[in-house]
Amino acid sequence: MSVRANERVAWFNGEFMPESEVKIPFRDSSWVYGDGCFDMTRTFGHRLFKVKEHVDRLYRSLKYLRIDPGFGPERMCQLSEELFERNRHLLGPDDDFWVGQRLSRGVKRVEGDNLDHHGPNIVLECNPLPFKQRAKLFKTGIKVMVPAHRRVPPESLTPRAKTHNYLNLIVADQEVQSIDPEAWAVLLDINGNLCEGLGSNIFVVKDGVIRTPREKFVLPGVSRQTAIDLAQEIGYPVIEADIDLYDAYNADEVFLTSTSLCICPVVKVNGVVIGEAGRVWGPVTQGIADAYKRFVDHDFIAQYLNHYVEGMEARAF
Repeated sequence: MSVRANERVAWFNGEFMPESEVKIPFRDSSWVYGDGCFDMTRTFGHRLFKVKEHVDRLYRSLKYLRIDPGFGPERMCQLSEELFERNRHLLGPDDDFWVGQRLSRGVKRVEGDNLDHHGPNIVLECNPLPFKQRAKLFKTGIKVMVPAHRRVPPESLTPRAKTHNYLNLIVADQEVQSIDPEAWAVLLDINGNLCEGLGSNIFVVKDGVIRTPREKFVLPGVSRQTAIDLAQEIGYPVIEADIDLYDAYNADEVFLTSTSLCICPVVKVNGVVIGEAGRVWGPVTQGIADAYKRFVDHDFIAQYLNHYVEGMEARAF
């Protein structure tokens, strides 16, 4: 394996190799049908965060899809950690990575395909976090808009599995960004309650009580659970419940959680100002963010703001 000093390394079907050498067959089930799943953690100050929790969720998705990767979560964690170590030298002092695992069901055998590998295709990757693109969100807050598209109901396909089929969320996000390129889409479920966005979970705060949609209807984010645990530790009750737009419009605070953002305040929902006009960080959101920074031993908000460039769009995807 020959790796250029400035090229990231991936792990593909049993071998570490330069990213440019990873070749997925065009008949791969994920390319043809979106038949696969993935998970993604991040680093804080060049340290991996909750790898086990993310990999455990990956294996729950794999079980739901009935894909057997051929080895267990412990090996997946070890490979993810080794991959990061092989790419660590490419990080600048104020940069960090997403670190992820992607699996497909593989290629269905057809006569004359001449492929050396059948079975799941597995890729582990490192990807730079979009600090410059998203730094503005920590300065001005997030504007959330609700698209016409509803989230696929759990009766059709569970949102708790992190699959490669993101079209429901992508089309909804495109709808919102066609109206406001800086807005983030949060979909409603089929019952008209707030659900989730593209890689993000939503929370509303009213009278010191935090509410978030029920797990049945959303991907149970690791960052979501981290925020719940930290909020409870510092004394805020957290309830999983149905939340509609009336609740959001009348909330004292609203915030989103995601792997990359961790926690970030929402200042508007469908153009309705949340809480006090002109305020970005409410006291509850700020308190959880401060606890988050202590928990990961890293000031991720300052890290984002260090990358802030005036006029840079804060794109959601």
